[in-house]
Amino acid sequence: MTPTLVRRHRPSSSSPESRARDWAEIQERMLVPLYEAVYERLEVGSGTRLLSLGCGSGLALLMAASRGATVSGVDPDGRRLALARERLLPEGGGGARLGHGAPESVLDAGAPAFNLVTAFDPLYCAGGSAQGMATTLGRAASCAERGAPVVLAGWGPQERCAASGALRVAARLADPMCAPARWRPCGRDDLENLAQQAGLRPDGSGRVACPYGYADMGSAVRGMLSTGAFDAAARATDEEQVVKELSEALHPYLRRDGTVWMPNVFRYLIARA
Repeated sequence: MTPTLVRRHRPSSSSPESRARDWAEIQERMLVPLYEAVYERLEVGSGTRLLSLGCGSGLALLMAASRGATVSGVDPDGRRLALARERLLPEGGGGARLGHGAPESVLDAGAPAFNLVTAFDPLYCAGGSAQGMATTLGRAASCAERGAPVVLAGWGPQERCAASGALRVAARLADPMCAPARWRPCGRDDLENLAQQAGLRPDGSGRVACPYGYADMGSAVRGMLSTGAFDAAARATDEEQVVKELSEALHPYLRRDGTVWMPNVFRYLIARA
């Protein structure tokens, strides 16, 4: 599925609430082809009991639920999680289980173990120390059935990811802080190494085209800022500098009609608990 070009007239804001809303309204949908490819390959449906790590504002969970899956998710960002609750738990209804913490926080003592775990957000996989992420994955796997698939996602080769130029701006500006959430290129075996650190057995992989498409430069800047990749850069310098350099990095992808289009390839790994 090609991402819909979205135009948002709300002015840019550095508030966490605005960033979370920009993620939900502009950026999250860019990974829809990744969600669809994984769900299709693993035949997600009515028998699936999904745990999503870094579930964001819940779009991937909503897509799985539309296939009949029982869904649960955790995310460290309480604002994104609040938006996920709006999507998945309207008017206080049941169905999904959402938590702001460890994978165990969404365990239902009376329900069967999860039979699918996903970590789709590349920054969620890369954020913090590798050992910390491996520990989280291991804890999630312990909540799943033996042999259940655990899916990790990351960036493809830099030469096939147009967004990498913009993300290098974030890395360069944030370098003095050595920030753990700072973007860095994915190595060829990063996902496999992470899975093995978590005690998981790699069992297949794939690549998916996930172009970033925006209706205008303002939407592109807000969408990229909402990923969290630029937070450390803004703290190390200031938001005005980040926006200026980000806009310059995005300019080569500005088309004549005012839209911004960046082809990207993402890679996913299927491991086994």
